[in-house]
Amino acid sequence: MKSFLLILACTLLLFPLYSEAQVRVLSERGEFIGKIGATQRKSIIIQNESNAKKDYILRFLRGNVGTSQKVKICVGDQCYDPTKELSKIKISLKPGELVTDLYLEFDLGIIETKGNFELHFANTENNKDIFIVESVYNVSNPENNLDKTNHKDIAIGDVYPNPSNRVAHLDYEYKNKNALAKISINSFIGNPVAEYKLDPSQSTLVMNIEGLRPGVYFYTLFVENKNIVTKKLVVE
Repeated sequence: MKSFLLILACTLLLFPLYSEAQVRVLSERGEFIGKIGATQRKSIIIQNESNAKKDYILRFLRGNVGTSQKVKICVGDQCYDPTKELSKIKISLKPGELVTDLYLEFDLGIIETKGNFELHFANTENNKDIFIVESVYNVSNPENNLDKTNHKDIAIGDVYPNPSNRVAHLDYEYKNKNALAKISINSFIGNPVAEYKLDPSQSTLVMNIEGLRPGVYFYTLFVENKNIVTKKLVVE
């Protein structure tokens, strides 16, 4: 009987820890991939899955953010620097509320590099009630592209990042805007898996490769349906 009462008491004590749902981050991990000097903004979607109002503040930023890089957290139109304004970054959530006006803005900096960082938010009334926003970045320097392909109608660089696991970028420059150019991606054994028409009004092609199996692929530049150059793309 005493054992039963002890188990019952422990269960009652532990029950609140598991019965109340916490805030959940619904958006995917933030990925900032681009060239030196660029600034990108990603949406952070969170939801209070409990039946109680919750208030959170940013406790700390963990990771390897470079000295030339800047991170900002924007709540609506108001943006804050998490390295200097921790106490000002507050998020209030009503029971069941879904928040979509929270953003992470990242300046990629002035050097070629890659890394990751995390933002840890904690409940003002319970430090064990936290949620974490994860981000990674990959900064490229176009000037280091020694294998640039120049054609009379268009010039292209190399895919970056390479290897890639979600999206791959390809910079290009039209010399003849009337030329028809495209990028074709093929598997290692030559099977076509994707094709992208290059837009003369743009300068960067963004290719979604998340659905491709890990392995070696090849991307080919076609101009007026003529094979100009083929290069390797590695998918992780």
